[in-house]
Amino acid sequence: MTNGDHPTLPSLEVDLNGLRFATPVLAASGCFNTGREMADLVDLTRIGGIVTKSVTLNPRKGMPVPRMAETASGMLNAIGLQNVGVTEFRAKEAPWIESLGGTPPVIVSVAGRSVDEYAQVTIRVRDLPGVAAIEANISCPNVERRNQVFACHPDQALEVIGTMSRLTTTPVFAKLTADVTNIVDVAEACIRGGAHGLSLINTLLGMAIDTETFRPKLGAVTGGLSGPAIKPVAVRCVYQVAQAFPDVPILGIGGIRTPEDAVELLLAGAWAVQVGTANFFDPEATVRIAEGIQGFLARKGLDGPADLRRRLETPDRVREVAYPGGG
Repeated sequence: MTNGDHPTLPSLEVDLNGLRFATPVLAASGCFNTGREMADLVDLTRIGGIVTKSVTLNPRKGMPVPRMAETASGMLNAIGLQNVGVTEFRAKEAPWIESLGGTPPVIVSVAGRSVDEYAQVTIRVRDLPGVAAIEANISCPNVERRNQVFACHPDQALEVIGTMSRLTTTPVFAKLTADVTNIVDVAEACIRGGAHGLSLINTLLGMAIDTETFRPKLGAVTGGLSGPAIKPVAVRCVYQVAQAFPDVPILGIGGIRTPEDAVELLLAGAWAVQVGTANFFDPEATVRIAEGIQGFLARKGLDGPADLRRRLETPDRVREVAYPGGG
């Protein structure tokens, strides 16, 4: 990596089987919306991409307040997918996405209460200029099946992803939850359904109680736990799925705060990563982490982020124990 007497930095570009990003660090859903709100705080051209706030068929008011609570090494949120609905999204946000000219690429997050809702939203966002991919937020309750969460059941995950994938040539990424018995089974169902890639992981279901008032800290009682506290779970999930499906692009998500956190997920098998909670205390986290990855690659003599995949050194013989420990 030299140019004459001058060292050159490694490239940060990543290729997710035809879907390219200038850096491997994207802004996670719910943190940048479409980027408009963050444009005055961070140079959007320096980040890998933006995953929008989840869009639903109809407007949603969201959950009762309070919606956020700080926890040890993390944050609980119960926003409830508050959004303006796909009609308003097309009218107000689509022109902004188009104005970006694909720099950075935008991934539209889609959510729904039924397979039909996912289908209808997919049809209405699939051809929007500037939209590089669709992220299927299937960690939502299926109202047609007793509010079961799509991503907790391989057959339901397959149905949603299969339907969406048949309706568009735009790459579809299935966003999965770790709140399942075997995430590899759900990942396999999504891949069979036509998913281009997988986003791992969504927030973990958690709860916090105010010991002075004897009341839950969230208006919805429970909510999604994010931040550094969930990173080990994310690393485990990415590793397990990457071992099973090494040729399927994975976007690693969960607790990334430093370049080393991102490298850890890349070593586990992620092709790129998304940064969420860190944006709330550092709006330039996506840029800072990408620059840190580049410095790390240079120190290790590596040419790019893809060189980190499959570089994890594990013992020759690893016991096949799902949950090792005492007791």
